[in-house]
Amino acid sequence: MMTREEIIERLKLAPHPTEGGYFKRTYASSLNIEGTDSRRKILTSIYYMLTSDDPHGYLHKNKSDIIHFHHLGSAIKYLIISPEGKIKEQILGPDIINGQLPQLVVNGGDWKVSQLCSGEYGLISEAVAPGFEYEDNEIATSELVKLTFPDLASRLDKYIKHS
Repeated sequence: MMTREEIIERLKLAPHPTEGGYFKRTYASSLNIEGTDSRRKILTSIYYMLTSDDPHGYLHKNKSDIIHFHHLGSAIKYLIISPEGKIKEQILGPDIINGQLPQLVVNGGDWKVSQLCSGEYGLISEAVAPGFEYEDNEIATSELVKLTFPDLASRLDKYIKHS
């Protein structure tokens, strides 16, 4: 079995600039969505890895729907928070018998955080439609969480990116 360092090197993963973990964009459709934003791709995809030294992604949301696919390593737990503040917990991983999912959809507009369940790493892919753009990505702040989800603020604080 490959080490996380070998996977990072072979897949040419880099630290994610906003969400934590490691990533690499692997695909951007040559087709654009017609309309006011003609540069918007129909679909984009990335590899994404959490490691034991960077075990969680920061709380954030995207405008687009995202499908997550588990590939290698440990399972990854997701907390998904609807705009109304309802929390759903799902585990993306290979152990289907024990309730893990090999594929997970997070709807655009839902907040999410990911956490490596155990082990050295978890490698997934994400397919984003319409395609990912950084301006569509919002990283949560403590102030925003306290204002939007006051009952969840203490539970979510460890997933907030503090500068």
